[in-house]
Amino acid sequence: MRFSWYGCFRSLIAAVAAVAAIAAGSAARAQTQDPYLWLEDVDGERAMSWVRAENAKTVAVLEADARYETLHNEALTIAESKDRIPMPHLLRGAVFNFWQDADHVRGIWRRTTLDSYRSPAPQWTTVLDLDALAATEKANWFLKDIDCVEPSERLCLLSLSDGGEDAVTVREFDVPSAHFRPGGFVLPRGKQRAAWENDGTLWVSREWQPGELTASGYPFILKRLKRGQPLSAAAEVFRGTKDDGGYGVSPIVLRDAAGHQAILIQRPLTTFESEYYLVSGARVAKLALPKKAQIHGLIDNQIVISLAQDWSTAGATFAQGSLVAFNLGQARHDPEHLRPVVLFAPGPRESFAAADATRDALVVTTFDNVRGRAFVYRPQPDGSWQRNALDLPDNTTIGIADADRHSDNAFLSVAGFLQPTSVWWLHGVGAAPTRIKTLPPQFDASHDVVDQWQATSSDGTVIPYFVVHPAAMKLDGSNPTILYAYGGFQQSITSFYSGSVGKLWLERGGVFVVANIRGGGEFGPAWHEAGLKTHRQLIYDDFAAVARDLMTRNVTSPRRLGIEGGSNGGLLVGVEFIQHPDWWNAVDIQVPLLDMQRFEKIAAGTSWVGEYGSVEIPEEAAFLARISPYANLQRDVRYPEPFIWTTTKDDRVGPQHARKFAARLGEYGHAYLYYEVIEGGHASGANLKERAHTTALEMTYFTRKLMD
Repeated sequence: MRFSWYGCFRSLIAAVAAVAAIAAGSAARAQTQDPYLWLEDVDGERAMSWVRAENAKTVAVLEADARYETLHNEALTIAESKDRIPMPHLLRGAVFNFWQDADHVRGIWRRTTLDSYRSPAPQWTTVLDLDALAATEKANWFLKDIDCVEPSERLCLLSLSDGGEDAVTVREFDVPSAHFRPGGFVLPRGKQRAAWENDGTLWVSREWQPGELTASGYPFILKRLKRGQPLSAAAEVFRGTKDDGGYGVSPIVLRDAAGHQAILIQRPLTTFESEYYLVSGARVAKLALPKKAQIHGLIDNQIVISLAQDWSTAGATFAQGSLVAFNLGQARHDPEHLRPVVLFAPGPRESFAAADATRDALVVTTFDNVRGRAFVYRPQPDGSWQRNALDLPDNTTIGIADADRHSDNAFLSVAGFLQPTSVWWLHGVGAAPTRIKTLPPQFDASHDVVDQWQATSSDGTVIPYFVVHPAAMKLDGSNPTILYAYGGFQQSITSFYSGSVGKLWLERGGVFVVANIRGGGEFGPAWHEAGLKTHRQLIYDDFAAVARDLMTRNVTSPRRLGIEGGSNGGLLVGVEFIQHPDWWNAVDIQVPLLDMQRFEKIAAGTSWVGEYGSVEIPEEAAFLARISPYANLQRDVRYPEPFIWTTTKDDRVGPQHARKFAARLGEYGHAYLYYEVIEGGHASGANLKERAHTTALEMTYFTRKLMD
């Protein structure tokens, strides 16, 4: 029997390999025969001529709609309103904020005192005006990141993107004088990471010489750069390889209130796996951490990490999804034998969300059945941690706006689909949080309610989803409904407050649905891993199950049902467009991946092989060929007219996917609308006006398709 079973098994493997080889061959032929490769030349004259022509056609349709002007005015009013919460960032004992409105389209970086911020009308001082800087330097500057040196926090590195792309120029800024520092650090444009060791030294990963990037376009060489040195004089500290996956080598510098400092190096191996190294003087030692772990901070000389896989060490096993801490001093002494302590271990419907340290405590947020929770953890002398729950509104998403390592001040954000965002002040380890700011309602929610329902997917898994709808909704299948999801990279899509969704859709009687499908992190790492690579069809089945449940309940029907998703979510709705073309009357495909047989050759595509698989592996190539929306468009299928939009400056996913998909639709005689934002990066625009315009186009499209 053993011999017979082995023979059958070997025959089955041979058959699978043959099918995979055929699929891989088909994929290779499809790539060589692709008639739209010229659209992959992002800034090429021919490609941009095509883009401008498509934009003109789409704008002529949507802006001519009688409802467009009203929708645009409402979107712009919300985007540029001064009546919004200034989200706080604690720095040097003050509160800083980055602000955009009608007078500051690109934005201003500004500061006030803590007491002033807590008042109803804070008095702000402008530190940097991005609009003025852009005008002076003739660039479309977009502020990507701010990193300030500790403990003084006087000097900061500002990462500036021209047009919103991921590639940035890094420049040193002096906060007290509110000017870029003469002779300060300047790192020319590129995909790069920098962190302060002290006020005279940076750790930098970047393309030091032409070609010193991974296949996905990220840096793998880390150097130490001293003030006054040219880039050519920086001393190399660490080198990965060109074959590394993920988002490139990054320096991480952690500090706590007691003055402890940890310099670490993260080397991504794949999309979700990394090695971590601890720097001690001239010694660079690899930490014996699991490859699927993320570092969150340093407190009381303890490094805090979350686990995306089980970790067996020191005679114990720490469960996937847990938050743990280990001693920095012990790690320096013996990096191969770490002794972690558990802070948070998730229950069946729980997941870790975020953590940040104050002087004496760690603020932690979690989800319980996709509902936000928050806690304060305080290290104890015996090595244990004391946990206290924070009393905050239920049925919301709770975020950590910021935490101050030099005091016990922290700010939390709280929001729900119908609950305007609020900011809560946490002052002191044992204090109760106090609500200090609430966004004025941006739409009338008095007639709406939120329900959490569930659908059953193809394998029997229960998929929860939120439905925001009129309280008096009739279950007759006539309700205009937008279904949204993401389904990838362990990103949780939870309740949020959106003025534009509320004003432009809910107020007009629309229904808005968010599906918590697999691929996300709503229920921890396992929820994500269930849909990786060749298992990805489960994610698409989850989404289809929610749509089917909405129709079974008579909330809506194919005539009134639209779907939307961006980036990986753009791939999701692209797949649903192909697999269930008769289920939807509107499909909004945003900054998408769509050509899954060439995604590794476009923009940062190779960094996502851990999520999607690779065409270099026959079994994975066969699956990618089956689900690739671009490869599976058919001439003789009746598709709904989609709205496809992307951005020229997107150097992460790239506009190539959207362009080629639209061109193929046109070749096959199918109607479509295509729009490409010329500036904006991996977003709907680099400034408020551009974003409002894109939002108005989307909502005009949905209104035409689902409400007429």
